[in-house]
Amino acid sequence: MIRITCNEKEYLSERAITVAQVFSHLLDENHAPALGAFCGGRVLELNSILKKDCELTPITFSHEEGRRIYERSLRFILLLAVHRCYPDARVRIEHSIGFGLYFELDGKRVTQSDVLLIEDTMREIVRENLPFIRNKWSREEAIDYFSALGWQDKADLLSYRTYDYFHIYECGGLAEYFYGAMLPETGMAKVFSLRYHPPGLILQMPAPADPSVPAPYISRPKHMATFFESNYWCEILGCQNAADLNHLITDNKLREFIRVNEALHDQSLSRIAEDILRMAARAVFVAGPSSSGKTTTANRLKIHLQVLGMKPILISMDDFYLNRPDVPLDDDGKPDLESLYALDVNLFRQCIRGLLDGEEVIMPRYDFSTGMRKKEGVPLRMQRNQILIIEGIHGLNPVLHEGFDPGEICKFYLSELTCLNLDDHNRIRTTDARLLRRIVRDYQFRGTTPEKTLTMWDSVRAGEEKWIFPYQEQADIVFNTALHYELPVLKPIAYHMLSSIGPEHPCYFRAHRLTRMLNYFLPAPQDVLSEIPPLSILREFIGGNTLYDAP
Repeated sequence: MIRITCNEKEYLSERAITVAQVFSHLLDENHAPALGAFCGGRVLELNSILKKDCELTPITFSHEEGRRIYERSLRFILLLAVHRCYPDARVRIEHSIGFGLYFELDGKRVTQSDVLLIEDTMREIVRENLPFIRNKWSREEAIDYFSALGWQDKADLLSYRTYDYFHIYECGGLAEYFYGAMLPETGMAKVFSLRYHPPGLILQMPAPADPSVPAPYISRPKHMATFFESNYWCEILGCQNAADLNHLITDNKLREFIRVNEALHDQSLSRIAEDILRMAARAVFVAGPSSSGKTTTANRLKIHLQVLGMKPILISMDDFYLNRPDVPLDDDGKPDLESLYALDVNLFRQCIRGLLDGEEVIMPRYDFSTGMRKKEGVPLRMQRNQILIIEGIHGLNPVLHEGFDPGEICKFYLSELTCLNLDDHNRIRTTDARLLRRIVRDYQFRGTTPEKTLTMWDSVRAGEEKWIFPYQEQADIVFNTALHYELPVLKPIAYHMLSSIGPEHPCYFRAHRLTRMLNYFLPAPQDVLSEIPPLSILREFIGGNTLYDAP
């Protein structure tokens, strides 16, 4: 007898049973559709067979992993549709845009009629309700298949893995290798839309608030332009996928690759400083989500403005935090440090307004060790040739700009917008890359365990969705802080920490997902790390940044 529990209910089965069958007995009809299940820190697909006692937690679209399961399945439907319509076209999924995925067809000039044909074919595949069949292929069999299909990027990536076999999914005569759980059949991925976005297309996912309809498309031209520039960099560097980066490491070319990456960053910051000077802005608000490299970027921007004859003053919004007892609480009753109103907004505006008006202002200083503002502030007055660089996650929030003339300020948004994929069909999420940065930094310099950082991440992400991302298109300047070589550098530091988190820990699943991603990268040779300059954004996370004593 197999005993299975779920949501405090119990089901007994005399024989092996699938996850979907258990849910049909234990989940009531009003429960959101289950897309998979958590079991002992692992993700089980709905057609996974249960043979022993276990406890299941349903995964729905409201959970991040549920959305990933749905997206993988929908990507396969897209690939199959393109394969049916244009067998010779090469699909490359570039990046997310809102609740959609932007992709291009190499070797095919996309038109509006192509979009309609691909979408109609996708809906036909959904109606056919084809199964996603999971089979075990030998390493050689998988590499030979993808090479023959022309998907050399995937064949090269698998060649770096030491496994003897892989789990390959087959659907409608096409086989594909994905990096996570899938739905049982195509008929479960009914909700989507396809949108023409020259030179490519956008696959719109279901709306998180209402998964029964596709999410509305929100135009983000600045966001897209930044990705296009970064993708162009990838083409210049000849490094678009994980296997390309592994080739550079095995061919002893990583050192030069680091130099070119850093030169491109420096060139961009130099141009940004010139743009700020032309704008005649007196205050630059530097904003971005967690672990995007705001502190280092603000300091490097200061240097480039100094080259142009300015005398910048760096100000951290962190010094305007309210005393910890006065910070508003989140839904769990804990201090919500991600909220705009964790800051003394009125004091911030008064101080910045006073500085711009030429007054002497007593600037606050915050002590994070006590969670309290220091008793004595620091007097500050701006001179004629000085400019403020104000760094903090809320820099784009219009509430902070009240009382300022738009011509006085420049809104500078930055984030790590990873353009490197695992392969053409499997992207690396920018949130995962930022999380790795934060785990490494917090452990090395803030005394925070990986478990605590992982536990906090959902709260951090919720704060970003509420307080940061809605304002990113209001930026005057957008800068991508991603460095295409960073994952092999972070791997030797992060891998052991993440691997030590056991299945019994609530954060195991997320830690395991990150280690699986890192498995596809070779570690950067230790002798090459000296090539990373002391002012590199990556130094903020791995150490050795000479701009400040500690990140």
